[in-house]
Amino acid sequence: MTEQRVDGLKVDVRAGVQAVEAGAIEGKRLKYYDYCMAAFAVILICSNLIGAGKVATLDLPMLGAVTFGAGILFFPLSYVLGDVLTEVYGYARARRVVWVGFAASVFAASMAALVVAMPPAADWTGQDAIAQVLGQAPRIFAASILAFWAGEFANAFVMARMKVLTEGRWLWTRTIGSTVVGQGVDTLIFYPLAFWGIWEPSLIITVMITNYLLKVGWEALLTPVTYKVVNTMKRREGLDVYDVETDFTPFRTKV
Repeated sequence: MTEQRVDGLKVDVRAGVQAVEAGAIEGKRLKYYDYCMAAFAVILICSNLIGAGKVATLDLPMLGAVTFGAGILFFPLSYVLGDVLTEVYGYARARRVVWVGFAASVFAASMAALVVAMPPAADWTGQDAIAQVLGQAPRIFAASILAFWAGEFANAFVMARMKVLTEGRWLWTRTIGSTVVGQGVDTLIFYPLAFWGIWEPSLIITVMITNYLLKVGWEALLTPVTYKVVNTMKRREGLDVYDVETDFTPFRTKV
């Protein structure tokens, strides 16, 4: 580890990595950023379209029957990737990814509604099934988009600010801390908007609490994985970005 200074901050970085203020990488060609953006958008659409509408129950040792939203399966991928984007590339580039995910979700929701609304062929018998799977998609996607937008920006903001406040130390505090805040915002918005009047209130509350605890627990368990991925990405990009002078407004895509 070597000591470097970034706008008054004294930070320790690994050999071969340059600590920089976020504005210093404007216009810089980055090796893996575009891949991370594409992967994030795909995971987001899959979590909304495939997993969000199903409630699953597993009988777990010592815990008994645990009821949760099936979209939890995608959480480990999406939040590790979200943390990597903010930690490695900074808030502004994470903000652009959030808006790309937002646009991709709007498109997916529109296509789902169009597919369900199109009149089926006379000899096709799958309309009821596809309507059951995708028929709630516009409402679920609308709730998900709003929850995702608010939760991801809360997550990225907390992570970026904590990185500056801790001078880059204790990565685990900001990955878990940002998840506690971001997922709290996401959960409180998504489930009531998506399922109120469809699920029983008791089920909504149960799934909200279970999913929230599972997601925070997942983040804690995945901390070693997050450390490994973050350190690898920083080494390969040769960068460690700090949001010292960043404009944290969510209403822009400029980096």
